[in-house]
Amino acid sequence: MDEHIIENAIAYIAELFRANAGGHDAEHTLRVYHNAIQIAENEPDCDVQIAALAALLHDADDHKLFDTENNANARAFLSANRVPEEMANQICKIINAVSFSRNRNRRPESIEAKVVQDADRLDAMGAVGIARTFAYGGEHGRPIRESVQHFHDKLLLLKELMNTETGRRIAEHRHAFLEEFLKEYQEETGRE
Repeated sequence: MDEHIIENAIAYIAELFRANAGGHDAEHTLRVYHNAIQIAENEPDCDVQIAALAALLHDADDHKLFDTENNANARAFLSANRVPEEMANQICKIINAVSFSRNRNRRPESIEAKVVQDADRLDAMGAVGIARTFAYGGEHGRPIRESVQHFHDKLLLLKELMNTETGRRIAEHRHAFLEEFLKEYQEETGRE
């Protein structure tokens, strides 16, 4: 893997997300990157370089954060770092396959896209997923009960949507933690 371009992507993401603290920030991106590397290591057919760059750039044009078209931020980075056009197109195709809201019932085609989608979904589960849910909800003025509803609308569905064996294994533990949290929340509040 070309460490220089990975370092450049990390610096680019840090700058791009410097003002964001609502759960889709540079820290989220780095966790997704590390998840993707962990999963990719167990997928012999996966091009780790492509998966790594797609993971690092997966939110660079997220519609909730940026008003861009055709993956403009990701493409600007890839072009500036002389990534060949064919590879850049592949990375952008992966980025477009990751979003839960836009790809709810569709499975990605390539192993790299499956790896990055699992990596992103894992960051919406477990303790970090809980923290991100409430950070995003607070930033958008949602009451706690609406953020808790997000568990039922999305987070509790993710375990069954994993594409890779490694993703499924990690999701099992994080899903159990979500369920424990909801049990405790219900006991403390008397509501689901």
